[in-house]
Amino acid sequence: MRLEHLKKVRLVVSLFFFASTALLFLDYANIFPLRWTNGVLYLQFVPSLMKFFSIFNVAAIGFLVTLVLTLLFGRVYCSSICPLGTLQDLISFVARKNHSKYISAFNTIRYTILAATVLSVFSGSVFLLNLLDPFSNFGRIFTNLIKPIVVAANNAIAFALQSVGLYSVYPVEIKAMGFTSLLISLLVLGVLLWMAYRHGRLYCNTICPVGALLGWMSKLSFYKIAIAKDACNGCKLCEQVCKGGCIDKKARTVDFTRCVSCYNCFSVCPTEGLVFERAYFQAPVGMPHPIAEPAMVHPNVHVRKRRSKPTQETDYNRRDVVIKSLLFLTGTTTVGKKRIISTKESTVKVVRTTPVAPPGGKSIEHFCSSCTACHLCVSACPSQVLAPSFLEYGITGIMQPHMDYSKGFCSFECTLCTEICPSGAILPLVQEKKKLTQLGVAKFVKDNCIVKTENTECGACSEHCPTKAVNMVPYKAETNVLYKQLVIPEVKEDYCIGCGACEHACPTKPYIAIYVEGKEIHGV
Repeated sequence: MRLEHLKKVRLVVSLFFFASTALLFLDYANIFPLRWTNGVLYLQFVPSLMKFFSIFNVAAIGFLVTLVLTLLFGRVYCSSICPLGTLQDLISFVARKNHSKYISAFNTIRYTILAATVLSVFSGSVFLLNLLDPFSNFGRIFTNLIKPIVVAANNAIAFALQSVGLYSVYPVEIKAMGFTSLLISLLVLGVLLWMAYRHGRLYCNTICPVGALLGWMSKLSFYKIAIAKDACNGCKLCEQVCKGGCIDKKARTVDFTRCVSCYNCFSVCPTEGLVFERAYFQAPVGMPHPIAEPAMVHPNVHVRKRRSKPTQETDYNRRDVVIKSLLFLTGTTTVGKKRIISTKESTVKVVRTTPVAPPGGKSIEHFCSSCTACHLCVSACPSQVLAPSFLEYGITGIMQPHMDYSKGFCSFECTLCTEICPSGAILPLVQEKKKLTQLGVAKFVKDNCIVKTENTECGACSEHCPTKAVNMVPYKAETNVLYKQLVIPEVKEDYCIGCGACEHACPTKPYIAIYVEGKEIHGV
């Protein structure tokens, strides 16, 4: 393959991974099969690494494939597989920005961040990893910022079609995201926009711990990009299009630890002044070391010169993108049974001491130590019960999903989150086992129940309980104004699985009369 064709191959691969991963987070209808999801996410470095340490299975060795690719060809993960890297390329492309000069390496910053991230993981905290992991940041950006726009567009189309009697598109409820997760997503996107506009892949070579790790490993790469001194005419075109700012034509060197393998340099070089050569770890006596002096070419490597092409200025008119602002209608639907309305405010404050981790999380410890907060489960949850946490798991668990029963409840037969989790934080559960897994236990606060406070019948919690853990029992011998026997909830904790259907259905405000207290270790 001619070297100038490598860029075309890279573009095809990177757009495939970018579009496929984006669609997984934007799939509000859950139309993509599980096999497709697992295949697309197999090579994502941090989720694969965390999953491997969770299950120790060959099905989770995608990160090893990434490491092998790095040892062979350099940071091809950063250029083609990482969706956040492609997002930065798209930002630069839309901004029509060329990066015209060599940038000095910020090695102290990037290796300090890498060391701090590794140490925090070994100390038992994944907060720093979650905050900086490129895949998780991509997932949060698309889940919190892009998906609501897509859903709003869907609803606008649905309402427009319904007005003319067509119902092929149905409206979807827009889920309100947590403020903290939304704020962090906005900040990360802002940093990406600024860095990508000004300096291309500066984020990858300064902040990203995965980029720092793979960059450090690329020192050992079998094949490396180097400058062929005898063939280079010093035109500096390669330096102008380098996304990593790692080509220094003045010194005739390529900092391969910061090269993101975009291959832009090959596509613009008019003289084959750049080569993709095999790295020799032991140079023969009297010959320069090709790694130490990349400007020198090994004597046995024949450089085929080709006819120089006249230097042309980039025609940016071909890249003009017409950006239009679309006004989307925001539609929400609330379909459900008629609910009882409480007329008196409840007075007993409910304090949940233990959060409820998703089914398949095994325990709070396992879930929090493995979850990368990518929000794929949050995006895919059909009942919208999974929501980013704030301080439910403590300050180090910010953004990791928890069960928020004010937004929904865990469907009795749904196992979707256990099937798509890429990091092994939520382990697979068959439907039969999921129905028996106890995430928490319902607790009844009698003084908040409207049966007692308003002397009226309710029973919403019992009606929605799928395991009949909440039963209605006679309430003393009292009767209401209609002379009907009043009944009040009673919880059989052994039957409760902590799905939260009772809590979600409870009509009392501002404090609910029944809630789910999470379990540190999930039981059966």
